[in-house]
Amino acid sequence: MKKRPVILSTDPGIDDAVAIALALFSEELEVKLICPIFGNVSLEHTKANTEKLLTLYQKTPRVVLGSSRPLLREAIDASEIHGESGMDGYEFPKATIFADESQTAVEAMHEVVNEAEKTTLVGIGPLTDIALFIHLYPQDLAKIDRIVVMGGSLGRGNYGVLSEFNFAADPEAAKIVFNSGIPIQVAPLEVGNQAKIMPEITNRLKSMGEIGEMIYQLFSKYRSGSVDAGLNMYDALAIALIVKPEIFELVSTRVEIETTASLTYGASLIDLNNYLDLPANAEVAVNVEASRFEQWFIDSLAKTAK
Repeated sequence: MKKRPVILSTDPGIDDAVAIALALFSEELEVKLICPIFGNVSLEHTKANTEKLLTLYQKTPRVVLGSSRPLLREAIDASEIHGESGMDGYEFPKATIFADESQTAVEAMHEVVNEAEKTTLVGIGPLTDIALFIHLYPQDLAKIDRIVVMGGSLGRGNYGVLSEFNFAADPEAAKIVFNSGIPIQVAPLEVGNQAKIMPEITNRLKSMGEIGEMIYQLFSKYRSGSVDAGLNMYDALAIALIVKPEIFELVSTRVEIETTASLTYGASLIDLNNYLDLPANAEVAVNVEASRFEQWFIDSLAKTAK
């Protein structure tokens, strides 16, 4: 089976660590490039976390450092959810795989995209680097199959009243991405709240070798949901959208990003009722079959123990 080439823009982050594992051990995907970016924690930490994860996973995709701040605003973070380092709770082996700092993530994206007929971009952090790529290399856009993002919300937010963290971290970048004309699929906040990993599944991770034990330990420190009541999975949804699309209900609709410096800065207006009377620019997941997601999740992570 021919694997789908993908580029990951990511800010590890506990749920990013899981999404990266799901992508790297997938039989359907070929991770051509990983670009750590600021987000859940600083770029210094997301770089180090990516290097530690790849060392543990024994996988060697190309890694090129991304942006350290948003296009226009000051950086925010989510260390209250992921811990100070972004991956508190596990003693990782010393890294032996390191990011390339000799070029920018955007330059590396340009090179990788031109190696394949079609490439999928996956944004599971702020969309800064993907927006810069769109701006600087418009000639490459025809080579993008689609952009798959975890971000935005159908209603209330988790950073502001109406803003979800990934989009709130760089609203101007998100606006560029949604105005690009490239096919986009979105897993918003509410679908992540549906896709809970329940205690039985979390406990099974402990029997899945070193990687399973690592994820279990990180989950014990993860502050999005709880181990006892169920942990909300967000970034893993972007990988599931690519390899398991049949478990989602997708709606073709208009997504607009609020970039006015107001109380709604960073909000995503997902126009499910066509109030804006504008053409659709994205497919947005509005539901996921939670039991099927959970089964796919644990079956996919079981591959890391083989």
